[in-house]
Amino acid sequence: MPDKTQRHLLIGSTEAYSGKSAIILGLASQLQAQGMDLAYGKPLGTCLGPASDDSRWSGPLLNPPLIEEDVQFITRSLGLEPDRIRPTLLNLDAWTIRQRLLGKDPTDYQHELARYCQAEAGGDLVLLEGPGDLDEGRLFELAPPQIATCLDARVLLVARFRSLARTVDPLLVAKQQVGERLVGVLINDIPTEQVEVVQTALKPFLEAQGIPVLGLLPASNLLRSVSVAELVRKLEAEVLCCGERLDLMVENLTIGAMNVNAALKYFRRASHKAVVTGGDRTDIQFAALETSTHCLILTGHLPPPPTVLQRAEDLEVPILSVDHDTLTTVAIIERAFGQVRVNETAKIQCIQQLMAQHFDLPRLLTSLGLGLALTS
Repeated sequence: MPDKTQRHLLIGSTEAYSGKSAIILGLASQLQAQGMDLAYGKPLGTCLGPASDDSRWSGPLLNPPLIEEDVQFITRSLGLEPDRIRPTLLNLDAWTIRQRLLGKDPTDYQHELARYCQAEAGGDLVLLEGPGDLDEGRLFELAPPQIATCLDARVLLVARFRSLARTVDPLLVAKQQVGERLVGVLINDIPTEQVEVVQTALKPFLEAQGIPVLGLLPASNLLRSVSVAELVRKLEAEVLCCGERLDLMVENLTIGAMNVNAALKYFRRASHKAVVTGGDRTDIQFAALETSTHCLILTGHLPPPPTVLQRAEDLEVPILSVDHDTLTTVAIIERAFGQVRVNETAKIQCIQQLMAQHFDLPRLLTSLGLGLALTS
């Protein structure tokens, strides 16, 4: 078992892409501002990549050459020292799962998890990031409730607001799964028109069910945005111009498939947008460039005329060319919006501000027995 003087807080979620990494960044920044010594880890990984030069680890990793990309990113963002990092214990990829199903992996992962956390004793509080939902990892006895039990950890759940029913039901189920280890929940991405009903109806109901509501975060277009660079990667696109502006953030998606007059009215309704249109629709391309467009995506792999490229260069608007048809292109972009990652400075600052305004840090610290940290 882990050192009893060291507290573990597991940040889990009711579904994948609920915003756990963003919440961890915002929470950790607040805790560091209070002078707290933090450690961080993600026991179960789904996005492993080569370890960077400063990602040193001497503990009982089963796959030492690799480290979870979220671990690398949060480590850099929070300025954590190597001895405050808990690298990924197990990668949930298809091969690993198949080996377990075939009986070729008899590892006792509960035992490995205990060793994994004993190897590094640094930090007043260890923030552990859970997998996609409360069931993922159960094949290896490493689902979030099992991790929490093994490490005697408390659990903070993150839930993305869907609707009243689609938000409350999973949280009630989660309460049954996590039990008394549940220190509270944070509901994020709440549309403006739903904030009041969440505050006046949903929050009191959850509190009455023994589910502390520690935060209600309003929706943010910036946090839901996708960088042009990410769209290039997802679409396997060719960058035709303004390759130095791939850091622009896209908040909306529009399709240019109408006449130019209708297109202008349509384009003016959305800002910071990507416009998808055919490579042969020069009129639509010019119309898009005259509005708040952060990226022009041309389908059919048809190059635009030099006049369009020049206008885009003047306005510093990247133009991408893709081989996909419009329907496929739009589907890929919509998936990208649903799986956004917090890996830009503007997003980090945004989540830090939202957490500072809408998260009850004193209540969390009191529940963890760390209330004095606010005044120490």
